[in-house]
Amino acid sequence: MSPYADVVALAQQLIRRPSRAGIDEYGPVLAVLEDWLSVRGLPHRRLHDERGAVVGLLVEIAGGRPGPWWALDACVDTAPYGDQGAWSFPPDCGEVVDGWLLGRGAADSKLAAEVFCRIAADLLGRADDLRGGLAVLLDVDEHTGGFGGARAYLADPAAARPAGVMIGYPGLDEVVVGGRGLWRATIAVHADSGHSGSRRRTTPGAVSRAAELVRLLDAAALPAAAADFPLPPKLTVTSCHGGQGFSVVPDLCELGVDIRTTPAFDARDAERLVREAVTDLDARLPTPRPTGITPVASWPPYRLEKDQQPAAALLDAAAAEGLAVRAKTAGPSNIGNLLAGRGIPATAGFGVRHEGLHGVDERACLADLPAVHAVYRRAVLTLLGA
Repeated sequence: MSPYADVVALAQQLIRRPSRAGIDEYGPVLAVLEDWLSVRGLPHRRLHDERGAVVGLLVEIAGGRPGPWWALDACVDTAPYGDQGAWSFPPDCGEVVDGWLLGRGAADSKLAAEVFCRIAADLLGRADDLRGGLAVLLDVDEHTGGFGGARAYLADPAAARPAGVMIGYPGLDEVVVGGRGLWRATIAVHADSGHSGSRRRTTPGAVSRAAELVRLLDAAALPAAAADFPLPPKLTVTSCHGGQGFSVVPDLCELGVDIRTTPAFDARDAERLVREAVTDLDARLPTPRPTGITPVASWPPYRLEKDQQPAAALLDAAAAEGLAVRAKTAGPSNIGNLLAGRGIPATAGFGVRHEGLHGVDERACLADLPAVHAVYRRAVLTLLGA
């Protein structure tokens, strides 16, 4: 029997407890983890948000010597299934076929959750030799974009603040050491309503004004990538809602705007760009009510140096295990951005190879499991002074 059979078996159980963000209840998937942790005597507790909803599970191993705490983080909620008819196997099957673990969450990130739980179990018997401590955060509010588990962990007065976090997203060739930030807003574009067939109407409706604003935003100049950050900023209009039927000219159209930020083009620059476009719109196509901007979210960009922990420990551990792994700055944002806003360095994106992430036929390569476990274990032991 493979020494990782128990890891795979637990991951299979997790996949067979659907935990789609905003769709499924999280009690069943957390109960599987809690049973596994309890049998092994690992201290753990549920985390709740300000409304009392469960948002995560926290495992804590306190070392016997003073030192900083470090955290491993993996989500056990998942993306939705999408069109289940397009899958070649049931999304919650959890089967192993030709060395691949099948099902939603296999790659992102139920297998990583079990690897991190096993590392915590490995350390429990030698905790007295460790400096500081290790926390394992199992988040069930990640795919909502709310990151409630991480927020509850950082807000918990009983939890030690981590000196750094390693996030178990999949991908064997890269360690994500940075990411673009984001600035998001909704924009309310107004106009006078009326009948579409009226002879007296000469001013554009809200949808037409919104279309002009989209044109202005798409044409806005953004800086190129800088030498110290490899990605440029990016602006995307992500939603447009307005109007109903054919005979009424709408008086409101709402846009959603997502701007990915960099150190050279931060949230203030993003908001300034949008406000300038809105001012231009209202001057070109005036209406009695000005266009309104409501900021929704803002996270800073971040990037760790290769010699900065925990990036250094993880990259060195991968090299020691014979893996060629490069440091990467990611385009999409992740929990690392949230942590960066709190002054906590984080890595992400090192794990098993995968297919179908957030899409059809998600699967994870089990051949990579021993190496991924060994790398994280080695990195944790380095950070804990063992």
